[in-house]
Amino acid sequence: MISSLAYIDPGAKLGEGVTIEPFATIHGDVVIGEGTWIGSGASIYDGARIGSNCRIFNGASISAIPQDMKFSGEETTLEIGDNTTVREFATLNRGTRARGRTSIGSNCLLMAYVHVAHDCSLGDHVIMVSYSAIAGEVELEDWVTLGGGVIVHQFVRIGAHTIIGGGAKVRIDVPPYIKADREPLAFMGLNTVGLERRGFSREKMHELHEIYRAYYNMGMNSSKALDYISASFAATPERDSIIDFIRSSSRGVIRAR
Repeated sequence: MISSLAYIDPGAKLGEGVTIEPFATIHGDVVIGEGTWIGSGASIYDGARIGSNCRIFNGASISAIPQDMKFSGEETTLEIGDNTTVREFATLNRGTRARGRTSIGSNCLLMAYVHVAHDCSLGDHVIMVSYSAIAGEVELEDWVTLGGGVIVHQFVRIGAHTIIGGGAKVRIDVPPYIKADREPLAFMGLNTVGLERRGFSREKMHELHEIYRAYYNMGMNSSKALDYISASFAATPERDSIIDFIRSSSRGVIRAR
């Protein structure tokens, strides 16, 4: 159903079964996948590429131009995967020439009043709780959860399956599989609840616990700790993802509490 009270530019491309509620605005260079619902008063700007079966609630601003001084009108995009929900008054900005696009994965939940700045990359199953905000060129891997009011500095990376406690300030990178909280932000142990919900075995969680115990609690610097982990633990995708994440970090990773 497309309301006669919505504004839809003739150039917009809408899939089958799209619903547009009254007073929504859809600009011309927009693609919306089949079965997606756009709520009243939502604004979908040029460059939006929205997947199938998404829900965009009232007042959300999708693909508005970046709040970045270097933006000079170049054509960029804001891309959203399938089955993602964007709640009331969230603001998602499109990219700049730095990366050309902002991308948000599938099965994500961006709650009311969240902000995603230019050129960010969000994986699948990401949750941003209300009032959380990420600055430009931030990367959130799959299954990241940001608690309410979390603020993330530009260029920061947060690893897969990590949860950040509400109100935290994230200034440097946060490795995968963990929970982080306090000020300054610190390692608080494994994200055991999240990992259990996603089917990680007790044996796998024990492996991850021992890897992080070696990294944070054995008194070695980062490079020596990673060498120790490489030599002492059998190669697994999880072990390798931790090593690769920390070694590739240009900003450094959080410390233990």
